Amino acid sequence: MGRFVEVADRDQASFLPACLEDYVDADNPVRIIDAFVDELELAELGFARVQPASTGRPGYAPSTMLKLYVYGYLHQLTSSRKLEREAVYLSST
Repeated sequence: MGRFVEVADRDQASFLPACLEDYVDADNPVRIIDAFVDELELAELGFARVQPASTGRPGYAPSTMLKLYVYGYLHQLTSSRKLEREAVYLSST
């Protein structure tokens, strides 16, 4: 991803469970969101800043932010604070 904030590798081995992918059930809708957004050509769809700037602090990848937004939409999380709490909860469980 280059100059974007790096996210944890979901296949990296860690304690209980062996990797991050083990936290998510095989039939969880999050997997559909992940696969769908990964297939999109965000630059062609008009997303700004798909190519990161070479200066300043790295931003979050637009694909990661879109995945979070779609997740919130599907779970009717209309507040960014609720979405933040959900994301923190999901990453800590």
